[in-house]
Amino acid sequence: MTPFDEMLRDDGGVRPPYERFHGWFQSQDPETLVAKAIDAEAFFRTTGITFAVYGQQEAAERLIPFDLVPRIIASREWSRLAAGIEQRVKALNAFLDDIYHDQEIIKAGKVPARLIEGNEAFLPQMVGFRPPGGVYTHIIGTDIVRVGEDQFYVLEDNARTPSGVSYMIENRETMMRMFPELFAQNRVRPVETYPNHLRRSLAAVAPPACDGVPTIAVLTPGIHNSAYYEHAFLADQMGVELVEGSDLKAIDGRIAMRTTQGYKPIDILYRRVDDAFLDPEVFRDDSILGVAGIMKVYKEGGITIANAPGTGIADDKAIYSYMPDIVEFYTGQPALLENVPTWRCAEADSLQYVLEHLEELVVKEVHGSGGYGMLVGPAASKEERDTFAAKLKERPSNYIAQPTLALSTVPILMDRGLAPRHVDLRPFVLVSDQVRIIPGGLTRVALKQGSLVVNSSQGGGTKDTWVLED
Repeated sequence: MTPFDEMLRDDGGVRPPYERFHGWFQSQDPETLVAKAIDAEAFFRTTGITFAVYGQQEAAERLIPFDLVPRIIASREWSRLAAGIEQRVKALNAFLDDIYHDQEIIKAGKVPARLIEGNEAFLPQMVGFRPPGGVYTHIIGTDIVRVGEDQFYVLEDNARTPSGVSYMIENRETMMRMFPELFAQNRVRPVETYPNHLRRSLAAVAPPACDGVPTIAVLTPGIHNSAYYEHAFLADQMGVELVEGSDLKAIDGRIAMRTTQGYKPIDILYRRVDDAFLDPEVFRDDSILGVAGIMKVYKEGGITIANAPGTGIADDKAIYSYMPDIVEFYTGQPALLENVPTWRCAEADSLQYVLEHLEELVVKEVHGSGGYGMLVGPAASKEERDTFAAKLKERPSNYIAQPTLALSTVPILMDRGLAPRHVDLRPFVLVSDQVRIIPGGLTRVALKQGSLVVNSSQGGGTKDTWVLED
């Protein structure tokens, strides 16, 4: 099946969103564009825009390749996407509130209790507790793929600590600096306002103990974390402190950070530390990344934690397969955005089908991320498929499987012109007193010809994403 090309029609004509860009590109000197691509890489290197690759001894810090050809989305297309995303994140928040309280969706038989009970992402410590403002998922990254002119699928919901927004902003800054004439010719909606929106959104869910203007801080695991650059970038852009667990302590019912004037209470903590490491008194007792006593302070109204502990149950890939039912259960309307068809390997019939069709399917770990622990059947060897089949038989409930979709393509810059490559999209959503969806998001691109794996950890790159004004 030929993938949908977002720039070119089947007859070779240019789709309307790309008309101005295509005309501009035709007038450019290819050597000059290649030189600009080298300049962009130098800028990223100088700025320190890197990510860590876990498990590698050499070249552990890498640049994420950046492609100069923007991905362009029409206003009409974006409006449809935004409506579906807003519906979905509202349903996710309602789902989290329900499963930590009355569990009406389980009683109604829409989601099996076994997917909640014993799930490592479900935190019993959150049962009966409602976060400030009733918001669980303050920041969500919704991964979306396109397979046709008007056909989009949600690939997954990132409701824990979604990353990539710094690259979205830096990509835009780089493009605006290198090609100001393109932005003069195209009315592109801004993404650089994200840090201000993030700060306002977090401030709107201050805890009961907050008195006055909320104090916000970003909690990072430290410089060795794969997304440390982003943590530092967002703290700097919001004008708030970047802190580590060793900078914080529980004092008089508050979480306070060390300053030159002594300890100062924090109202909102945007944490980029996983649940397991958040509080050594409650979760992993060997953690040095979190803050002893923070869960007690949190549940007594002394601080807001974003995202709330326990949100991972909402982006569990087994739960994902029930999202159309979840959306309809809480909104009363059919889901505006479709799920990718999914086989739950915990179910005997599905497992049997998956084992018999491994060469056609993508198989993922329920708690996996970053492209790790997955099998892309069509690209795998027989030996790799056989090894994975053994894993499936041993722990079927740990996996889901999906068809190999013909992801849409967007052109990338090559030495001799343009070449199509597969892409996905991660729009970023802020939830507090209202839902704010940043127009565009992070486009990830598979740089290898024919590859469907877009993750940076697996060799993918990124693009600037343009949402055009009407």
